[in-house]
Amino acid sequence: MVKLIAVDLDGTLLNEENRISQRNLEAIKFAQSNGVEVVIATGRAHFDVQEIFKDTGLKTWIIAANGATIHQPNGELVHSKAINLEDAITILSWLENENFYYEVFTNHSIFTPQNGRELLAIEMDRVSSANPDISIEQLKYAAEKQYSQTGFSYIKSYSDLVGKEIELYNILAFSFHEEKLKKGRRHFEHLEDVTIVSSAKHNFEFEHKNASKGNALEILANKIGIPLTDTAAVGDSFNDLSMQQVVGKSFAMGNAHEAIKDICDEVTLSNDKDGVAHLIYSLIPVTAD
Repeated sequence: MVKLIAVDLDGTLLNEENRISQRNLEAIKFAQSNGVEVVIATGRAHFDVQEIFKDTGLKTWIIAANGATIHQPNGELVHSKAINLEDAITILSWLENENFYYEVFTNHSIFTPQNGRELLAIEMDRVSSANPDISIEQLKYAAEKQYSQTGFSYIKSYSDLVGKEIELYNILAFSFHEEKLKKGRRHFEHLEDVTIVSSAKHNFEFEHKNASKGNALEILANKIGIPLTDTAAVGDSFNDLSMQQVVGKSFAMGNAHEAIKDICDEVTLSNDKDGVAHLIYSLIPVTAD
């Protein structure tokens, strides 16, 4: 029987309104009441997940920042893997010069440039003007979803972070220009100690090469004494691949990219059809009293 289920957040546990549905909430509590460890594994910051959980009564292990941190259900940090400062400065300097909107996930907050939203608004106008078939509403939705996170701190430049006693866990670059995103990924392919992943259509993210959802899940499973053969994971995007490749049973969301579906054992329903609840009840049978 599965003893641990790792669940991605955006596009997986959260529906299109960025909420946890009542059915998904009940399913997670059902799993926990049956002795199954539920772990949230997300690209978001730990404090952002706590805000999402605020009125749900949920307490779980949280793998955050794409595997750079692991927090206990009580909120205590038990593991972290930060990006080397030299690499972070190299990355952020280039992103600023190329007028990227970016976010820096740290142990305190999410730092982002003061002019970042202005940069994205300009991009939005240019992309929608050049491509009439692209819905401006979809672009606005993607931007608003990015801005809906908790814990933002605004800086004039990345140089404001130099010298501060903070750990940099993850750097996210966001753009509506596909060529700009491709250029960014190509530019940093040579970095030896950094991995580049993508969690959504309009971004790419940097993390330490030893920080991934898969590595963090292995560390956590070992810590709490659960064999990986007794674990499952579900997600929808490319930053979920590392954990889907190490678990005993892998699931892709119905709304996942086809490449994700291809490597997983099973495909569940979409995030708007309570796909997480569907797979939990398939793994843990409901028994009559």
